[in-house]
Amino acid sequence: MEFATLNTGARMPMEGFGVYQITDLDVCEKSVYEAIKAGYRLLDTAAAYGNESALGKAVKRAIADGLVKREDLFITTKAWVQDMHKAGDTYASVKRSLALSGLDYFDLVLLHQAMGDYFTAYRDLEKAAKDGLTKAIGVSNYFPSILVNLCENVEIIPAVNQIEAHSFFTREEDLRVMKSYGIVPQAWSPLAEGNYGIFTDPDLTAISKKYGKTAAQVALRWNVQRGFSIIPKSTHEERIKENLDIWDFALTEDEMKTISAKDKGKSGIINHFDPDLVKNLNHLSFEH
Repeated sequence: MEFATLNTGARMPMEGFGVYQITDLDVCEKSVYEAIKAGYRLLDTAAAYGNESALGKAVKRAIADGLVKREDLFITTKAWVQDMHKAGDTYASVKRSLALSGLDYFDLVLLHQAMGDYFTAYRDLEKAAKDGLTKAIGVSNYFPSILVNLCENVEIIPAVNQIEAHSFFTREEDLRVMKSYGIVPQAWSPLAEGNYGIFTDPDLTAISKKYGKTAAQVALRWNVQRGFSIIPKSTHEERIKENLDIWDFALTEDEMKTISAKDKGKSGIINHFDPDLVKNLNHLSFEH
């Protein structure tokens, strides 16, 4: 495993395990436990996912079984837009997430969307960091212009910006801007949620045969070689192991370019520039 050094000085694994859309809490707990057992040390959840408690139970079980110590793990959660409206909302959200997960602290807390009153929410995160509720803070789904505006007006520069990034949406400008502020890029949906025929793509498949890997493993390797931390998700034990098995080979410069050339310049998953979507997300709430 390789690590990224955050602007706090902490080291974050370049690959972790995400639990988005694992709504069955028993399945989530089992999957997180299996991920830890397989060697994952970065775990990513969110208030909006509704499974912070399941992740916490898996962590507690893994520690009790002697698989890891708490300090071996890097655990991330995210505050949802419903808790980003007035001062104190996001701070209270972080405390609720800690209570739900049974954790004493998070390693990283992100603002899930660049919506609501995200400046007030971010200042709540700054307070949460100062009070020891989380060791680092950051954002998610912040496009370059919004990210720059935030960075120029806050006390603590985000440690991470978690965005959609895969071989069909490469986010080169986002990457450039993040690097200029010392922000670590992290890719959600690094396998494009299975879209674009990514698992059978001819170029990815041809490259994968050279290394004795799968197209998915090549797509994941491409992202980490660009400097992105990645958080693939699966509920299948073999796929969980397979996704982590990307650290024994490296793509050539030409192979990297071939994969990057697939960029379509836009998301095929969510359009954050759709006014109706922005309105709906502002009014979407979750039990927390």
